[in-house]
Amino acid sequence: MRYWLMKSEPDDCSIDDLAAMPEQTVAWYGVRNYQARNFMMNQMAVGDRVLFYHASCPEPGIAGIAQVASPAYPDATQFDSSSRFFDPKCRPEQPRWFNVDVRFVRKTRLIGLPELRDTPELANMRVLARGNRLSITPVDPDEWRFITETMLELKTDEL
Repeated sequence: MRYWLMKSEPDDCSIDDLAAMPEQTVAWYGVRNYQARNFMMNQMAVGDRVLFYHASCPEPGIAGIAQVASPAYPDATQFDSSSRFFDPKCRPEQPRWFNVDVRFVRKTRLIGLPELRDTPELANMRVLARGNRLSITPVDPDEWRFITETMLELKTDEL
């Protein structure tokens, strides 16, 4: 099992929105960075755990836990000319962009960006690296355990 941090703008899809969706799943669409796309295509697997991160908002931070619910498949928004994620160079027979489905596990207290930055055990987290703008980053198993067990005080069976 691998662990990920996936950023979502709460105005687009918050952890509460995910919890309220049918089957509590959402397509993680709109990723337009090759490295993040490659994480989904080549490394993510059904059942991987996700730190659901609210980004581009007044209080960015980890807002919940989710899990990868599908293998990667072509992102339909790349072909939709009315979508802000439309890519005129993409063709259905040769998709460029992919997404996975993500399933709600639980909402957590918000672990804000300042708290993450002030935690020495998380100093090497990729999301905290200067200049990092990736919407999907891997999370080290030790970082995952520290966040879930120490900061959120969750037990493995709650995840």
